[in-house]
Amino acid sequence: MARKKENDFLGNTTINSNSNSNSNSNSHNNSNSIKDYLTKEEYQELESKIKRRDFIKNSGLLLLSSGISLLFFKSKPMWAKRIKSRNHMVKGYQNAETQLIEKSNLYQDNQHFWVYIIDHRKCIGCGACVRACKTENDVPNDYYRTWVERYVYYAHDKASVDSPKGSLNGFSNISKKEKILKSFFLPKLCNHCENSVCEQVCPVGATYTTPDGIVLVDDKHCIGCGYCIQACPYGTRFKNPITHTADKCTLCYHRIVKGLNTACVTICPRKVRTLVDIKNKDDKKLFSYFATSSLNVLKPDLGTKPKVFYKEMDKEIK
Repeated sequence: MARKKENDFLGNTTINSNSNSNSNSNSHNNSNSIKDYLTKEEYQELESKIKRRDFIKNSGLLLLSSGISLLFFKSKPMWAKRIKSRNHMVKGYQNAETQLIEKSNLYQDNQHFWVYIIDHRKCIGCGACVRACKTENDVPNDYYRTWVERYVYYAHDKASVDSPKGSLNGFSNISKKEKILKSFFLPKLCNHCENSVCEQVCPVGATYTTPDGIVLVDDKHCIGCGYCIQACPYGTRFKNPITHTADKCTLCYHRIVKGLNTACVTICPRKVRTLVDIKNKDDKKLFSYFATSSLNVLKPDLGTKPKVFYKEMDKEIK
């Protein structure tokens, strides 16, 4: 019981070592002083303990605040270094963007002519090109400027073609247990035809071909009639549900005028896709290298003269 009373007073009572010895008996009987419950020796011992406790408590708070302050001042150079590094990085990005803008201003479209070469034998159907294209060009969900098809030839001489979500997330394993003769992946995109049917049918001239060989759509003039979408024999156009205008692959024209490559070419892990400037001497050598092998186009009988070439492509591919 004595221990309980001591704890109560430690938590709720302030010790007054200079209490008035002349207090009257009534006030003494109602006093909350701890002296009423302890002997003189016990009181002095308890007073000493409380003073030590308060000293340790105050010292601890002082040390804690000092430690926090010391940590802050010691870490300040590190944070300052990080901020400086971040600012340097941002400045680097800004300088790089400025240089790209300057390049685009100096770009002369009559000094370039772009073609696109695909070696589909290297394609693994990972879908990285599709994801890169959608991210780079802000392509709406469920629509694709480029996609990958999977061709599977079975023993009964029938081919199966699929492209789940444009191969956005790649392909699952083949579920059929029939004997497979061969299978491969085939990337597709706008063929940027020299004799483009889409340009011919556009009633307002919104579809046009640039001097460097790329077929584009001027969405400021496009009225969204959809004639070009129906006319394209390769099914590469769609009506953008946000802008309500014709949409398709632009070969990342906003990138190549800055001296950059297309998003799909840049991201491909197997180097399946190659953008070639045949007016550039170095690229022309590369084009000549590819030309030593068989280069084919889709639906050559239509006379559209596509500028997207496939290396060693099966003739039955449409």
